Amino acid sequence: MLNISPTISTEEISKLIRSLLNKKVLGLNSIPNKVLKVAALIIIKDLVKVASYYFTSKIILKSLKEFITIVLYKEGKKDYSLLGSYKPITLKNILVKVLEKHIANIISKAAKEYRLLP
Repeated sequence: MLNISPTISTEEISKLIRSLLNKKVLGLNSIPNKVLKVAALIIIKDLVKVASYYFTSKIILKSLKEFITIVLYKEGKKDYSLLGSYKPITLKNILVKVLEKHIANIISKAAKEYRLLP
């Protein structure tokens, strides 16, 4: 059985925030990644408390579950009647992006450790 800690460390959340790309489209809360990176220096302990709360309580605010998906044309395609001529972009809350990265890291680590992927 996979044993996953419900807490997230200050170092881990700092690393995840630093890994966010600066020139990305704003999410639903309109906070640019660059702003979060600067603000994280001050609010990191609060972010850790919030993230840990979500993992321990298994309760996520409805507003964090909301997202918008927009569809953009891929330039230079010959036939725009084909689905491959478009790319979907999902706009999410920035905290959700950080939490998803953390979960993805846990899953990736477990997959390697238990040799779940070829």
